[in-house]
Amino acid sequence: MTDGEAQGARVIAVCGKGGVGKTAFMALVCKAIVEAELDVRLLMIDADPAKGLAYALGIDVGQTIGDIRNSLIETARVGESEETERAVKSLDAAILDAIHEAQGFALLAMGRSEARGCFCPVNNLLRTAIDTLIDDFDVILIDAEAGLEQISRQVIDRIDTLLVLSDGSLRSLETADQIFEMVDERAIECAHVGLVFNRARGDWTRSVGELPERTRDVLGFVPEDELVAEFDRGGRPLLDLVASGPAPTAVREIVLTHILARRA
Repeated sequence: MTDGEAQGARVIAVCGKGGVGKTAFMALVCKAIVEAELDVRLLMIDADPAKGLAYALGIDVGQTIGDIRNSLIETARVGESEETERAVKSLDAAILDAIHEAQGFALLAMGRSEARGCFCPVNNLLRTAIDTLIDDFDVILIDAEAGLEQISRQVIDRIDTLLVLSDGSLRSLETADQIFEMVDERAIECAHVGLVFNRARGDWTRSVGELPERTRDVLGFVPEDELVAEFDRGGRPLLDLVASGPAPTAVREIVLTHILARRA
């Protein structure tokens, strides 16, 4: 990637109804990019408080975005005003320290706040983190939390490619339709948006035929792969899957054809 092709990182996010396999899909996207040896600086952002992507990638996360927020709150509670001001000014450095370097990519996890209730303050800090890191990486992949909250709250407000996952069920297609509606209404800005069928059972053609009118291009189909499920059940990193397996092969095709090949 050259300076003339894009300014800052290409931001790619995956979203959809809970349970459609977003985290496993994103881990396989990471695997495909790393194994393609494209010489890109890749950052994975685990934007789900449950830190599922970190587990799928086999990474033991240290500090998270939630930890940084908790530290700022504690400093403000017990520290002097000058100490609090220094902590706020060092926020960018704290975010960089929270990045975990792995083989071929880096990971930043959202984590949880110690405070109960809404994740809005952590989401706001996540947005700050993305803005801070946008020029330090070539590709940023964001595994968004289930549902629509992070999109509706514009946590991720600059996206080159938005991937909406569905397992072919009516509920997941309805969620996809809501997301496409938000794109149409410019609740979120993105250059490209498309649907990916993941782990769908039965007749793929029937599922495609039931797509809502607003649904964008179908970018690909990832077949149900028992080995992916076996790795998941055993807590094994999906990066260790054989590259020639059904799911890794399908994801690699989507990555090379519809993700990395695009330019915002």
